[in-house]
Amino acid sequence: EGIIFTLPVNSQSTAPAYVAFRDAYRYRRCIIPANGFYEWQKAGAAKRPYFVRARDDLPLGLAGLWATWHSPDGSELHTCTIITTDANATVRPLHDRMAVILPPDAYALWLDPDAPLSSLAPLLRPAPDDLLIAYPVDARVNSPANDDPSLIAPVDAPQQGALEL
Repeated sequence: EGIIFTLPVNSQSTAPAYVAFRDAYRYRRCIIPANGFYEWQKAGAAKRPYFVRARDDLPLGLAGLWATWHSPDGSELHTCTIITTDANATVRPLHDRMAVILPPDAYALWLDPDAPLSSLAPLLRPAPDDLLIAYPVDARVNSPANDDPSLIAPVDAPQQGALEL
């Protein structure tokens, strides 16, 4: 049996320092388009889902790395990871990390295989505090059986202990 190599769903902005990510960071950078992402706020034993998106509702370009694993039987498995960084002021009440969101004017640099690695490091930072909004969404998002647009629609926040963003 071969060992399957896959990249984790997310990796910290220190990924370039780790051997497992070094080649991907140098040669296999990608941009993962997203309408937003979910984070959960802890409220005692419960967790409340929040959707985080661009304030202007435009798609986000998340900094990613990709890899292809070749199995002994010749099949391929394509994988990717989203690079994370410290949370900005919008996300911090929900989680201490967030996806690296690339500004559109940095897309070409991020994808350029000839870009000096030193020019990429400044991109691995939290998004500006005014870029994003976060709001509570229906707990149905917790089940992969649910997949419809209502999962990103705002729902009323709880009155007590509400998160204000």
